[in-house]
Amino acid sequence: MRVIAKSKLRLFWESSPNYRDAEKQMTEWYNYCTSAQWNSPHELKADLRNASILKNNRVVFNLCGNKFRIIVLTDYARHGVLIRFVGTHKQYDEIKDIDNI
Repeated sequence: MRVIAKSKLRLFWESSPNYRDAEKQMTEWYNYCTSAQWNSPHELKADLRNASILKNNRVVFNLCGNKFRIIVLTDYARHGVLIRFVGTHKQYDEIKDIDNI
């Protein structure tokens, strides 16, 4: 999958000393996703059971023991993943309308 944009991940872990521990797992997540070839939400879920499939082609990934979350918009036909949100579990819980992220 083509993952757009790694810079969002980097900005997150560099934004606070409290988020430095996210760098390793977010980099591993990024590298894993770039080598994946999911053709459907079912394939993604079978591959990554901790991922949560949402409507409108959105997927939530939990990292660092659910401390951090990444929401992506996935285009299975074009094999693309657009990072829409990177944050803590608490920041994720504060999202009012996840369908518009």
